[in-house]
Amino acid sequence: MLSHTLFKFGPYDVCLWNLIILTVIVTVSIAARRLIHKSLKRMLLRQNISVEGRRTTLLRLLSQSIYIFTAYGFVYSFSFNNQDVSFEKILEHNLIQSKYITVSFSHIIGIIIVFFLARVLLNFVKLYISRNLKTRKDLDASAQFVYIQIAKYIIYIFAFVICLQILNIKLTVLLTGSAALLVGIGLGLQDVFKDVFSGFVLLFEGNVRIGDILEIYNTGDKEPVVAKIIKINVRTTQIETRNGNVLIIPNNKLTQEYVENWSHGSPLSRFIIEVSVAYGSNTELVKDLMKTAALGHPKVHKNHEVIVRMKNFGDNGLEMEVLFWAEQNWDVNTFKSDIRFEIDRLFREHKVTIPFPQRDVRMKSEG
Repeated sequence: MLSHTLFKFGPYDVCLWNLIILTVIVTVSIAARRLIHKSLKRMLLRQNISVEGRRTTLLRLLSQSIYIFTAYGFVYSFSFNNQDVSFEKILEHNLIQSKYITVSFSHIIGIIIVFFLARVLLNFVKLYISRNLKTRKDLDASAQFVYIQIAKYIIYIFAFVICLQILNIKLTVLLTGSAALLVGIGLGLQDVFKDVFSGFVLLFEGNVRIGDILEIYNTGDKEPVVAKIIKINVRTTQIETRNGNVLIIPNNKLTQEYVENWSHGSPLSRFIIEVSVAYGSNTELVKDLMKTAALGHPKVHKNHEVIVRMKNFGDNGLEMEVLFWAEQNWDVNTFKSDIRFEIDRLFREHKVTIPFPQRDVRMKSEG
């Protein structure tokens, strides 16, 4: 029963015994790979040798080399119930054969090797980028991420082209036959390309970085959105608002809309708090109280003059405002609220009235 033929695999018969042997070979290979990896890692650690970076990649290569023997064991497992077993015959066996394309086991193995080497090369590129860009202060984690993404796309595109050559598919013929499809895809993805291009502009110009606090206008809201940059990807940017909400916005929003970066330039900015007082109030007292409330807050810079001025004669009272300088802080609304509370306390203490909205209604008598 174990030697009964179940199906054909290329030129060879496959029985249950072959499947059992194959299962054992694969299981032993996986266990051996893990054992080799752990043993090599333990040996390096005993010698006080770091296993980070390049050595990690080399460890993986050495441990995964066991799969070469797995492939040979897989092939020669057919010798149990077949004659003249050879690795070459299996490699030459065609899995797919048509007038357009022919795919054999040798093609499959070649493609696997190409993408395996591409992955190894990408790991070394990641190590090189992360090590060399750490010393550059003008490039943050987002810029490193984009460099790695660009390298990944380039490496895998080259790997894809090599795979086409392995399959004897000419790239020019493929592009010519799919020209109309590519044009349609390009038109459909033009917004995506716009976002990707904007992402490169943001990262390479360095106008926006992780941790920057931005004030974004024209976002559809009545007021601009103040948010902190969490992560800049190739196509989108993650921002966190003051409410703790994480938003994902297209990169072209940051290049096409009006954006004020609080983290660039001077760390100080001038803020305004408006308040109304009743007509007939002592304006000099109001001026002193508002200035005292502002200067009493620790976040207000004392080296810059605090100005109190009358903005207008309003419908219900005198419209006053206090102007002060403070750092463009993430919690600016919090300390502005603290100053408003202090103004209200001082006004009540000195009998200064904040007027209610008033409306005069006149009744016209008939007759």
